[in-house]
Amino acid sequence: MNCSISGEVPEEPVVAKNSGLLFEKRLIERHILDYGKCPVTGEPLTMDDIVPVKTGKIVKPRSLTAASIPGMLGMFQNEWDALMLSNFALEQQLHTARQELSHALYQHDAACRVIARLKKERDEARSLLAQAERQAPLPAVTANVSALSNGKRASENEEMGPGGKKMRPGISDSIIAELTDCNAALSQQRKKRQIPPTLASVDALERYTQLSSHPLHKTNKPGITSLDINLSKDIVATGGVDSNAVLFDRTSGEILSTLSGHSKKITSVKFVAEHNVVLSGSADKTVRIWQGSEDGKYDCRHILKDHTAEVQAVTVHATNNYFVTASLDTTWCFYDLSSGVCLTQVEDPSNSMGYTSAAFHPDGLILGTGTTDATVRIWDVKSRGNVASFDGHTGAVTAISFSENGYFLATAAHDGVKLWDLRKLKNFRSFELYDQDTPTNSVDFDHSGSYLAIAGSDIRVYQVGSVKAEWNCIKTLPDLSGTGKATSVKFGPDASYLAVGSMDRNLRIFGLPENDVSNES
Repeated sequence: MNCSISGEVPEEPVVAKNSGLLFEKRLIERHILDYGKCPVTGEPLTMDDIVPVKTGKIVKPRSLTAASIPGMLGMFQNEWDALMLSNFALEQQLHTARQELSHALYQHDAACRVIARLKKERDEARSLLAQAERQAPLPAVTANVSALSNGKRASENEEMGPGGKKMRPGISDSIIAELTDCNAALSQQRKKRQIPPTLASVDALERYTQLSSHPLHKTNKPGITSLDINLSKDIVATGGVDSNAVLFDRTSGEILSTLSGHSKKITSVKFVAEHNVVLSGSADKTVRIWQGSEDGKYDCRHILKDHTAEVQAVTVHATNNYFVTASLDTTWCFYDLSSGVCLTQVEDPSNSMGYTSAAFHPDGLILGTGTTDATVRIWDVKSRGNVASFDGHTGAVTAISFSENGYFLATAAHDGVKLWDLRKLKNFRSFELYDQDTPTNSVDFDHSGSYLAIAGSDIRVYQVGSVKAEWNCIKTLPDLSGTGKATSVKFGPDASYLAVGSMDRNLRIFGLPENDVSNES
């Protein structure tokens, strides 16, 4: 009589009334608490449905090695040999650690001496420079001196506005017409939108588990801060603390390209699949436009330096011809993709802390931004006016995502996730998922608008409901990085998998195992 779960003789046997199956008591009780159903038949099962079985105490026979004195001596000798080998290995490790520590202390001491010398030289140079400035006469101001723009010298042919700010060409009437036509076409398509038959089912999502883990970034600066997926080619782009962006082919499991050039961590990465372009925003205050070629290589086509503080978010318009960047300098910029020209730079006088997230509405005429002061602002792209503001979060708004149906907006911050009804401009549901020391870092609707993924100290998937209907959590996936901080999450095509980035250097893919996929098909 063996347990139906462990396959071993149970210490405390119990029998299920419904199926008549035998289980180990502690194992079946744990399974009922977690799932509420029989692990073999799948039928509903409660604590009241299990009956203990009274049996005599089972005495396991001795092993052959412990049945005779020579066998026991041999067993003791083997254990002694293993202990000595383990002790020898530990001594070797101790010796190596002492050598490495001694070398590290020597290097630290040498570095401290060098730093002290450099500081002394710096202070002497500053003193000499200050003395020279006091003694030198002031130069005459000429009329042809180049203007300064945001602390940087502007070229003589640039037009400068009030306060030394660069004049922007603005969003022309033709561009506004293009945005309006795109909005009308997408709105019409949305009315006829149907859930694709290839979309992963709720039952499939409940069985998702980690399929693979890929070390894409450097070990000395681990951490994936952002990711995006090219749904048509099944390629994942990740941005890391190591200042690199990596393009990864999920199907083949190979790295296609590593985009290097930023001097600080990458905060946002986005595909423009139609033009084979990748956009990357960085803490070095720049945005780079990477153009792909037929041989799979990506070259930096433009370096955009319109911001004066960290670029926190990049979002692409539905036309795939324009994109927006949001920065801690309290402005967001609207760019033309082909030329890399900033058409307009919008500054909000009421926002003194800067932007931390941004996303276009699926129709493209509305832009959502999150700020460091816990406010979500909704903008009319055509007029560049702030048409709505959502308050109620605690801490910086780390991520925002519009549902494909155009009605819902999900925002993540330190206090969890809030869902907003864009028709009535109000919050209709909040998820307080983690403790007060654990922020929610990422939120993402799948392309059909059927599921919502949330990343924090773990990854949770919700089935999208309505304003009144419940949004049920159908799967909770652990953060297997060991850092307790999943920073980004994205749905693959038809929600067939989840791509997750964490504060280690690995990209993790969660989905159905191969045998389950064949059963689903």
